[in-house]
Amino acid sequence: MELFRNKLINIQLEDSEVPWLKIFTNQPYKEFTDLDKETRDEVIRVWEIVEKEMREFYQPDKINVASFGNYLPHFHLHIMARFKNDSYFPEPMWGKKQREGKLDLPPIQQFLDILIPKL
Repeated sequence: MELFRNKLINIQLEDSEVPWLKIFTNQPYKEFTDLDKETRDEVIRVWEIVEKEMREFYQPDKINVASFGNYLPHFHLHIMARFKNDSYFPEPMWGKKQREGKLDLPPIQQFLDILIPKL
């Protein structure tokens, strides 16, 4: 689900038990080093805001950031708030499930209501 878009990037919400946003470039760049300076600066600016707001709102045990793009060769970043009692911790969210997660997080919409105006 797309949450935000400007001329350079868009932000999408991943359906997950943990707060998980993805920052995509609007142009089909393959790698981070392919980005022009303006787009690269915008990705970093937005990444910093998303990570900071996730940390303040959710107080996670860790923030995970990943960029794989093996199936989708279009540059994007995954930003996830991770918790020791989520289903996969300490594995990545696409790794081996460790347990049934026991998270009691506020609704994602509360977080988005704070985040989106800051973008």
